[in-house]
Amino acid sequence: MADIRKNIVLRFGIVYLIICFAFVLVIYKITVIQTVERTKWMALAAKNIKTNIVVKPNRGNIYACDGRLMASSIPNYYVYMDTRVAALHEKNGKLFKENIDSVSIYLSSFFKDKTALKYKLALQKAYNDSVGEFKIFPDKITYLQLKQLKTIPLFRLGRNKSGLITKELFRRVKPFGSLATRTIGDIYADETKGGKNGVELKFNKFLLGTPGVSIRQKVANTYMETVQVEPIDGMDITTTIDIDLQDIAEKALVDGVREFDAAVGYAILMEVQSGEVKAIVNMQRNKDGSYTENRNGAVSDLSEPGSTFKVVSMMAALDDGKIKITDTINTYNGQYKFGNRTMTDHNAHHGGFHKITLAQAIYGSSNIGVSRAIVKAYGSNPSDYVAKLYAMKMNERMDLEIPGAAAPYIRHPKDKSTKNPWSPTTLPWMSVGYETQIPPIYTLAFYNSIANNGKLIRPFFVKSISKNGQIIKEFKTEVLNPAICKPTTLKDIRYMLLGVLEDDMGTAKNVRSKYVRIAGKSGTAQISQGKEGYKVGKTKHQVAFCGYFPYENPLYTCVVVMREPGIGYPSGGHMSGSVFKNIAERVMALRSNRNPLAYEKDTITHNPIKPFTKVGYYEALSTVMADLKLPLGTKKSVWVKTTSDDNKTEVHSVAVASNVVPDLTGMGAKDAVYLLERLGLSVQVQGRGKVISQSIKPSFFAKKGSLVLLNFE
Repeated sequence: MADIRKNIVLRFGIVYLIICFAFVLVIYKITVIQTVERTKWMALAAKNIKTNIVVKPNRGNIYACDGRLMASSIPNYYVYMDTRVAALHEKNGKLFKENIDSVSIYLSSFFKDKTALKYKLALQKAYNDSVGEFKIFPDKITYLQLKQLKTIPLFRLGRNKSGLITKELFRRVKPFGSLATRTIGDIYADETKGGKNGVELKFNKFLLGTPGVSIRQKVANTYMETVQVEPIDGMDITTTIDIDLQDIAEKALVDGVREFDAAVGYAILMEVQSGEVKAIVNMQRNKDGSYTENRNGAVSDLSEPGSTFKVVSMMAALDDGKIKITDTINTYNGQYKFGNRTMTDHNAHHGGFHKITLAQAIYGSSNIGVSRAIVKAYGSNPSDYVAKLYAMKMNERMDLEIPGAAAPYIRHPKDKSTKNPWSPTTLPWMSVGYETQIPPIYTLAFYNSIANNGKLIRPFFVKSISKNGQIIKEFKTEVLNPAICKPTTLKDIRYMLLGVLEDDMGTAKNVRSKYVRIAGKSGTAQISQGKEGYKVGKTKHQVAFCGYFPYENPLYTCVVVMREPGIGYPSGGHMSGSVFKNIAERVMALRSNRNPLAYEKDTITHNPIKPFTKVGYYEALSTVMADLKLPLGTKKSVWVKTTSDDNKTEVHSVAVASNVVPDLTGMGAKDAVYLLERLGLSVQVQGRGKVISQSIKPSFFAKKGSLVLLNFE
């Protein structure tokens, strides 16, 4: 018994000594690591930890007034392959070698940029050279493409076995393409730099968000990233822009500047009572003859407004009680001398207007009639005239949400800073829109005050700033001047603006519409050539029309400006007025609440109307015909054309291949543009209706990036 006890104590002592020895060894090793080897291990740890990595926030979205997306950031990816990774998992690179053929075939069919053999040779070379980041495809791919890529052999095994590496970048996209693109603005390639222009720049601090911070550390031979500070995504901006109205305005303006070969065209559509800008278009002609939005000229261009300013002058004199619209003025034979300069009316070559009323001076846009009236009223003290314009707030800067917006310049007789001192010719020329500079949006705001019962309000482009659907800040109508003139003056002005279209002397009779009653004023101004002035033979013009509709209950104010038209005699009523009329009619048609069910049943029963159908997408045609309860032939292909008889609309196949230009004759703009852009082609449209011709003939090879011009009628 004593021997057993002795044996147990001995064994316990041995175990105890081993434990103590091991403990001493651990303490010793810890001491060595913390003292002698500290520097070495700290350096190794530092190699495997990367701190303060910036985590980018998502940039906020920009929306139209009805919530439709106008600008958003979407992720794109560059894809690489670390060919060393696959070699590490199997002896002699078995995993890589077994999958290289299938990977090459799939990449070739997926990207369609080179053959499977070329892909195989490139991957094999990268493998032999132990390339850490072999770029699989030179361009960025979408998230959906990346998901598909991860399903192919080898890559489906994950990053640690396949070596597939992705680098995420964000691209700012505008789902509605060119619509209001300059007003919405652009951003720099590096999103951290923010917006370059437009709303993107003005509201950059709200859209940008706040970056987060993460730490990357190597754990078990794998890098893991841990977010220390979460990023805060940017806020969303809701604009006042109405996509449908913007589309109408852009289409009408582009048709106009092309028809008259203008160098520049602007159009702004504003809601009368709220001041919300529903559409704004800034078109500049490029060297190749195309038109794009290159700058926000509708808010930044300072130019002499011409005859649209005559209404401002008449309002000032009427409100001061110095004239009445029934007063008569002699314009003689269309030429009259003020100081050492001769003023000319546009009809001087027909003998002029001679004696007319001041109302008729506005109808017929008589320079002499308006200037003589203003000189008679304010000639002895022109400061009173300018003071009245200032009191109307015609010179005050409005805080617009578009960076680079200019303010009007209306000179004062006592201003000594100008190079050209006030002279006997200044007041008469200033009264008809010269020697003063006003951006188009300020002209719009003035005419809007006429439509809005004398209330001058600030045009604005942004309705709200929101975060996660909750409104953070809301922008509302801002009144700049509650009464720009007396009610009696306003009544006279509105009467004259109607006469510009409806009186026999009116310069904008062509703007008169049978669908909506319009009031407004045309303007044609010579553009100064700097030191050369207004030289004969080198004269360039700006043509404009500004007004509101419907006349009885104004809903919208619109201004259309074109600069340097190259085709036709310069005329604000004929050129800009025609664009204005198109905008007004289409806007009111869009607002129409006429219901086909309101028509008498026997009209429909006894006089059936065969629907006109364009060439296009069968499913869309089928949906419409089903809603109208009209018979339609069976589907022959995805894209079809139709023929109709008394009983049925028959469908016929339209051939659409993946690499040749299709025959688009008879197709609507939406379908035609979709088919061409799907082939990687650039598209320009001219006219409206259905396609009547295309610049690249059907069955020609579709070379990516080529421009196709479509004519519609």
